Amino acid sequence: MRAIDLLNTEYDFVIIGSGFGGSVSALRLSEKGYKVLVVEKGRWYRPEDFPKTNWQMNRWLWVPALKWTGIMRLSFFRHLNILSGSGVGGGSLVYACTLPIPKPAFFKTGSWAGLNDWENVLPPFYDTAYRMLGAEVNPKLCAGDEMLQRVAQKINREDEFHATKVSIFFAREGQKPGQTVPDPYFGGEGPDRAPCLHCGACMTGCRHNAKNSLDKNYLYLAQKRGATILAETLVHDVKPMGEHGAEGYEIHVRDSREWSLPRALFRPKTQIIKTRGVVFSAGALGTSKLLLTLKHKQSMPALSDRVGKDVRSNNECLITIATEKTDTDFSQGIAIGSVLHTDEHSHLEPVRYGAGSGAWRVAHAPMAYGANVWTRLGKMVQQWLKHPTKYLQIAFAKDWAKQSQVMLFMQHLDSTLQFKLNRFGFLKTELDVGERPQAYIPRAEELAKLYAEQMDGKAYTLFTEQLFDTASTAHVLGGAVMGADASQGVIDAQGRVFGYANAYVCDGSMISANPGVNPSLSITAISEYVMAQVPPNNELNVR
Repeated sequence: MRAIDLLNTEYDFVIIGSGFGGSVSALRLSEKGYKVLVVEKGRWYRPEDFPKTNWQMNRWLWVPALKWTGIMRLSFFRHLNILSGSGVGGGSLVYACTLPIPKPAFFKTGSWAGLNDWENVLPPFYDTAYRMLGAEVNPKLCAGDEMLQRVAQKINREDEFHATKVSIFFAREGQKPGQTVPDPYFGGEGPDRAPCLHCGACMTGCRHNAKNSLDKNYLYLAQKRGATILAETLVHDVKPMGEHGAEGYEIHVRDSREWSLPRALFRPKTQIIKTRGVVFSAGALGTSKLLLTLKHKQSMPALSDRVGKDVRSNNECLITIATEKTDTDFSQGIAIGSVLHTDEHSHLEPVRYGAGSGAWRVAHAPMAYGANVWTRLGKMVQQWLKHPTKYLQIAFAKDWAKQSQVMLFMQHLDSTLQFKLNRFGFLKTELDVGERPQAYIPRAEELAKLYAEQMDGKAYTLFTEQLFDTASTAHVLGGAVMGADASQGVIDAQGRVFGYANAYVCDGSMISANPGVNPSLSITAISEYVMAQVPPNNELNVR
């Protein structure tokens, strides 16, 4: 069906975004008999379309102004730098595949606490998410994982070191890595797959058909049940029809690849899709911005004043350890093959990119912390002067990916920001409750130095941390959280938007607590729960 035909068709539900929440929504609503359209800003990617390395910026990064339509988006704010996904399958195209369940505190804190007995209600939905995402324990520890195990021994936490559970297809008995085999997950209803090669390239997009990204499960099955996916299309307005959407919604869309100059100078062509219901699933960034825009421009003025609030990360820290030595290949394995629970609140994961993917080196500087930029720069120069040869050899390493590991440190400790719109309609961050996310976490620094000793390497951080003391995250959450009413949240315990009929939020923006772990599994499980509450097509009523 042509794009123009899709736009002229009326739907029961339009889902904005195709990440973990949007994909779940697409499948479950289709199974309930609804006519579903998924609108995705990014492009469709086949395995061969992914970049061979992250030096292929136009295929790796999403920057439409440069006509780059890659799978990862970098967003820079005053208090936080955010890495997120783009493309059909959302964050699953670029994430590291790890699927941990948060500790009990997650289910008992934040604005959703008390709305349900989440710790006991959600386990069946976590089980469903595991099954749909093809969760398996990583069967092969590689060099970076072995280094982490040594760190575990050093801090007397070896019992807390484990292989990760991940959404990757590994070879079964009689299968060879890279060998195409029939669908191993859905009784032949899913696509053909190929077992993992352990090449480490999960986060630049799997070119070998081993990663269980959402286009291989939820979205694939949703399409077989009648759902339609419209890629490279941006939703910029949602107008309720009737009182508070009682008669449905008009979804205003345009080509997402167009560079959006100020409206006074350029007006991109807008087309309208009509639908009975809408699911906001554009991720914490996309959903927050869209809802704030809809409230500001009075398209949906009854939205809660809590829109954009309760934004948080995992209070994580990213530190890269690089060595000048070439006798060990640290790119081999899967993106995150192991985890060390360093204490009851925190854990550490080694993260790798595939061979040749050394583009991150241009964004790194020697790790140096201090109260202000001059102190940090001074310490950095001191390190260079103390070990000039080593730093020069690392700087000109033949293959940064083979000679480095990223230490991802996450913790349950909490602080919140809020998203707002500036005068030009762009997102900005402000402090909400507690302290701002910290780029410097002393415990993370200690562990990074221990890991560097095992590698005989040096620790690096993103230069944005050195210059601006701004933390980075790939796990932004909140902005449209659950609450008892509109004074405490944007949606209720069933994911329904307060004040509007047949409008839902299903993505990371609905989460109001810090999971302290990679959140993709939790977003999937909670979305499964929300979609389970939606009645079948013939029972859908206006609230």
